[in-house]
Amino acid sequence: MTCEQEKQFSLEAIECLDWAKSPLIPAVVQDFTSKEVLMLAFMNRQALTLSLQTGQMHYFSRSKNRIWKKGETSGHIQQIKEVFFDCDKDALLFLVRQAGAACHTGNKSCFFEKIDGTLSSTLQTPKHIKSAQEFSQQIVYGIVDTLYHTLLERKSASPDTSYTAALYAKGVNGFGKKIIEEAGEVLLALKDNDKEQIVYECADLLYHILVALAYYNIHPEQAVCELQRRFGLSGLEEKARRKE
Repeated sequence: MTCEQEKQFSLEAIECLDWAKSPLIPAVVQDFTSKEVLMLAFMNRQALTLSLQTGQMHYFSRSKNRIWKKGETSGHIQQIKEVFFDCDKDALLFLVRQAGAACHTGNKSCFFEKIDGTLSSTLQTPKHIKSAQEFSQQIVYGIVDTLYHTLLERKSASPDTSYTAALYAKGVNGFGKKIIEEAGEVLLALKDNDKEQIVYECADLLYHILVALAYYNIHPEQAVCELQRRFGLSGLEEKARRKE
């Protein structure tokens, strides 16, 4: 299947795919010009339909448990140029025009770490960012998502060199205790009416909550979606529903 940027792709191919094996089909994404592999993600029927209808890549996030458009926050969209499916019709290959970086770390490709006897889990400084201000703008929009993925990486790190890995090594009791401690620090800062300290302690608390979420592979956006679900409900009504 091919098309120009302003055209839509045919939706007929969706039914050609083998959805019986899995509701999620892997999608390999390559740069249209260089053929560099940019990323691997997954699509359900809806994500693929949206991608073919709009000409821009949409995926199904297994961690966020929802459809997401590539670049919906960062602006780093992927414009589809060509689409292929494999001989078993259970995998897809997309050739795209990539705006900005494909990887959430800021690297052009998600495949920037080489296994050569040792595997580095260090978050790399984006090579395409030209100034400190641009770097700040790049990171701020998705700091929670970036931190979440970094915390996932720390699961394989050594407890001797990583504070987060040391928390994971202690299990729920370890990071659970830190959440309670940090919540107490927030309370003390609130009592002191120290706004700077309130922000600092809240950041510590949020960090350790994210550690807990990453431990169970729960993307923080799922908590945000739960808040969205409650929007418009009174607190009393929400509590009453929990008891039902």
